[in-house]
Amino acid sequence: MKPIRKFTVRAVVPAALGALDELAGNLRWSWHEPTRRVFEHIDPAGWAASGRDPVAFLGAVDPARLDELAADEGFVAWAERERAELRAYLDEPRWYQSLGDDAPRSIAYFSPEFGITEALPQYSGGLGILAGDHLKAASDLGVPILGVGLFYAAGYFSQSISPDGWQQERYPVQDPDGLPLSLLRRPDGTAVQVTLGLPDDRALAARVWRARVGRVTLLLLDTDVPANPDELRAVTDRLYGGGGEHRLLQELLLGIGGVRAIRAWAELAGQPEPEVFHMNEGHAGFLGLERISELIAGGLSFPEALQLVRASTVFTTHTPVPAGIDRFDRGLVERYLTNTLLPGVPPADALALGVEPGADPATSPFNMAVMGLRLAQHANGVSKLHGEVSRRMFGSLWPGFDADEVPITSVTNGVHAPTWTDPALLSLSEQVLGSADPEHADWSSAALDDAELWSVKRRMRLQLVEEARRRLAAAWSAQHAGAPAPEWIGNVLDPDALTVGFARRVPTYKRLTLMLQDPERFAAILTDPDRPVQFVVAGKSHPADDEGKRLIQQLVQFAQRPELRERIVFLPDYDMGMASVLYPGCDVWLNNPLRPLEACGTSGMKAAMNAALNLSILDGWWAESAGEDYGWVIPSADASADAAERDAVEADALYDLLEHDVTPRFYDRDSDDVPRDWVGMLRRTLAGLVPELGADRMVREYVDRLYRHAWRHAVAMGADHARGARELAAFGARLRAAWPQVAVVHVESGGIDAPQVGDEVRLRAHVELGELSPDDVQIEVVFGRATADETISSPRREALELTSDPDAPGPRVYAGRLVLDRAGAFGYTVRVIPRHPLLQSAAELGLVALPPSGE
Repeated sequence: MKPIRKFTVRAVVPAALGALDELAGNLRWSWHEPTRRVFEHIDPAGWAASGRDPVAFLGAVDPARLDELAADEGFVAWAERERAELRAYLDEPRWYQSLGDDAPRSIAYFSPEFGITEALPQYSGGLGILAGDHLKAASDLGVPILGVGLFYAAGYFSQSISPDGWQQERYPVQDPDGLPLSLLRRPDGTAVQVTLGLPDDRALAARVWRARVGRVTLLLLDTDVPANPDELRAVTDRLYGGGGEHRLLQELLLGIGGVRAIRAWAELAGQPEPEVFHMNEGHAGFLGLERISELIAGGLSFPEALQLVRASTVFTTHTPVPAGIDRFDRGLVERYLTNTLLPGVPPADALALGVEPGADPATSPFNMAVMGLRLAQHANGVSKLHGEVSRRMFGSLWPGFDADEVPITSVTNGVHAPTWTDPALLSLSEQVLGSADPEHADWSSAALDDAELWSVKRRMRLQLVEEARRRLAAAWSAQHAGAPAPEWIGNVLDPDALTVGFARRVPTYKRLTLMLQDPERFAAILTDPDRPVQFVVAGKSHPADDEGKRLIQQLVQFAQRPELRERIVFLPDYDMGMASVLYPGCDVWLNNPLRPLEACGTSGMKAAMNAALNLSILDGWWAESAGEDYGWVIPSADASADAAERDAVEADALYDLLEHDVTPRFYDRDSDDVPRDWVGMLRRTLAGLVPELGADRMVREYVDRLYRHAWRHAVAMGADHARGARELAAFGARLRAAWPQVAVVHVESGGIDAPQVGDEVRLRAHVELGELSPDDVQIEVVFGRATADETISSPRREALELTSDPDAPGPRVYAGRLVLDRAGAFGYTVRVIPRHPLLQSAAELGLVALPPSGE
């Protein structure tokens, strides 16, 4: 049979049930349980079979059932009430509206992936899930965010496991017409397209899909259009697929095409264009160049436009390792970054943004994260520890400055509680605690009995057991040409056994197989006849990562041992649907990365929201939130001589915790078979930890610490025909030209012979400024505890005052005093840094002058 062309025919819903179409058309249903209950009532089995996707579900419902419901006044009224509630949610002022005019009117949020719902599989892992949660929380808070991404025809990939345990990938193509999306169209009905000029007189065209995520609009660009030749139609075929040029085209489309799509959307919707732009990782970095191109067309020079773009741009880094950053061959990027693509942008200036510090500009790879940081005046990591790691990792962009001065802050990730809290726990909160918001309910209340909470936890564990058996049976039948699953699969897992979950992407640093370091000891833990432990494991390895695939194979083969296969399972094709059952069903969530390589690790947050305890290396979010009420810390062996020794030591610590603390506490029951100590930890986790883990807290932080700050600075820079941007660009150029002549010539100190706590040190610094004036710089003394490696620990800084004639030729003299307020080794130095009211950081220009060695 010849290949057929497939498309989706949407259901015609009776007019009386028009509310259902409106409810299905807004992705708020993916986190709003009352809306989901409306659809489930229509056909509970069909709702589950559809993957809880109302668009697909309505297309599969028997028309006779819809007619029956259309005649049911009670159901029609129910649907109408939910529609009215949705409309109120979309229109009513929320938290952000209370900020009034002291906030940006619109914020663009760019990400290469978005995990909104399993019905829209445009995500691979934590980065995309985080982006989805960011949009949902922004919607709940009324933050006017506009999301921008790509529509991948085959998403990431569907995973299966071969009989010998090897990961296999499939790429089922999705029909966007059958998804909760609508095509962006002009008033005459024609589809909006954005176009990028490419080398060799080619052009890349993309249509724009719109998803409604509550109050937030998400635009997704799709190159599968007739205007493109076959090789360009495939640009948005797969998430993170293809080679270097394919990925480069995806990222050019995301950044440059995304900005152009925003302009088209804003014009059609009558909405303001964004005043702040947020890059969720470096993949979207080219958006800054498109904005610079637009500003150059308006009369600014490249340096002036760069200052204005930087002022209004936020960059979030998610990787703690250089290997996680996208790099492209310089020659390849040079081929694309022409005036055909970016009118007015000097190619040499654009290319310079991606050169790694200290590298040869002619041969250095083009680094997307480096470009992102150079295009953004406001940057952050995704946990406190990751912020520290990022300041060290990217510190070379600001040479001569201490790590604590590198202008990268941190906003710890959060997770969207309404999405990730199991309905059973939500119902318990509503019915017993009187709160529809379990994230902030009073879980310590005497109104809730320990036995009642424990009963709900068992139901969630049973739900996971049943889902695991179903998935394993389906995987068996797929592997064995439809043969029925063997009897033992029906006995996999026990709804009353201690259940440990581990699910995430499978790069080597996350150490999927740390639990297998001593396989026999681990097997004994699993099969203890009195206190059994069971593990549910899931995760995908990147298709090109054979080492990650070998780790999956090793674990699958271990789990295939007949005596273990009912106690440890690997569930294939980890996605949001599986996660929604896995987190609630686990008693303990395991995370054992190589510290400090876990940027945040939000899976443990989702588990905690479902009354699970964490068992984790002190990394990512757990490093700032761990407490004995919330779980256990696996000691890190950071000082081990080699990786094998470190793995062995940390695995032993994991086994010890399982054997001597976790398992006994779970099985220590009272006469009612309730583990009172364990349930007490669950209560304290829900009451004390969970309120700090929400994406609403995260988005509020972004608004207060980054978005509003960027907006205010951009307003100042852009006022009066971008006067501030012009001034700062000129200032930077002048200082860079004059800086070679700036020097701390000599430093004198006096006032002490045998220093004691409380004494003062008097300083005089002779500073050569060359062609600069004293107003252009600040002279500081940097001081603190001296370390053995000739650095200053936890440095403090004080400005010195000019004491000589500012107009006199030769070095100027600056003076000040230091109080010795602590005992021990003491050190100081004097430095010169730029000073300008529009600089956001002393390190911003990367210019500093220090005394000569030995001074």
